[in-house]
Amino acid sequence: MSKYWSETTKNIEPYIPGEQPKNRKYIKLNTNENPYPPSPKVIEAIKQAANENLQLYPDPNCDELRNTLSNYYKLLPNQVFVGNGSDEVLAFSFMAFFNKEKPILFADITYSFYEIYVNLFKLKHKLIPLDNKFNLPLDSFCIENGGIVVTNPNAPTSKYISVESLKKIVEYNIESVVIIDEAYIDFGGESLVDFVDDYPNLLIIQTLSKSRALAGLRVGYAFGHKDLIEGLNKIKNSINSYTIDRLALAGAKASFEDEAYFQSTRLKVIDTREKVIPSLRELGFIVLESKANFLFARHNTIQAKIIFNELKTRGILVRYFNKPRIDNFLRISIGNNEEMEVLISKLSEIILKIETSN
Repeated sequence: MSKYWSETTKNIEPYIPGEQPKNRKYIKLNTNENPYPPSPKVIEAIKQAANENLQLYPDPNCDELRNTLSNYYKLLPNQVFVGNGSDEVLAFSFMAFFNKEKPILFADITYSFYEIYVNLFKLKHKLIPLDNKFNLPLDSFCIENGGIVVTNPNAPTSKYISVESLKKIVEYNIESVVIIDEAYIDFGGESLVDFVDDYPNLLIIQTLSKSRALAGLRVGYAFGHKDLIEGLNKIKNSINSYTIDRLALAGAKASFEDEAYFQSTRLKVIDTREKVIPSLRELGFIVLESKANFLFARHNTIQAKIIFNELKTRGILVRYFNKPRIDNFLRISIGNNEEMEVLISKLSEIILKIETSN
């Protein structure tokens, strides 16, 4: 610990991302990346943008991309905010909309960055326990609060909440900002984006990293009432006006101009997910329902950490969380069909080896 660190630096526990190994080639099913490359139109747009204009700053307002997003989602440009990945958009949102007096509400098992943000920004928070089937108890959000954050579908549990259920939370908490983190919504869920005009307290955050296969580009965005977007811009322009570079802006815009490719790869992931679930269940796994590009599963008799380590030795990475209530589960990203066939084969090997040794 450095003597020059601030008290915040000394006390913060940062987010730990999934392994990104460089010493060996793995089948990576641990970081919820898309198994398919981005649209060829995205690659071409980035190549075209890699020109002498890189000497110039990008558009700080991201107007072309915001116009593209507003047209795609049938909103006004002043209802759209663009940031450097959805994590940055979330961080700006915590700064823009949450105060220290009242607690922020979010699930006890969800995206771990939320708890890091409340600690970093010195906010109060209250964890809402999921039930024993990892469902969100909606009534628990109908209490006094300083803001609400819900991931839908949830991570890492993969559970989806209906639009009608979420609307009840938004309506009850009209005096607080309700953030719906929709990083995985394109894999089978229904977005709340159509209700932005109905609720001035609703902020929806999405990303290009998952369904549009652009995790390496770092572009996220938010939809909400123009006053919420203005608040986000005030925070952004107090930290870094130029959050998105020229190449990312060009690639992000192009990703929304190839709808056929987007739908094709999105549906491939969904199709593979639905094929893998019964295969895992045949091997003795309990698999939670999923509308995300990953599965949350535990084996009936073998501990998750053992399976995690055995898979790693066989060249397959999945995600293991050594945390209460979920320390016997694995989060398995959906790869392509060939990768998932290898996963099922290796799991069969592991289970046979352990069961015969016992």
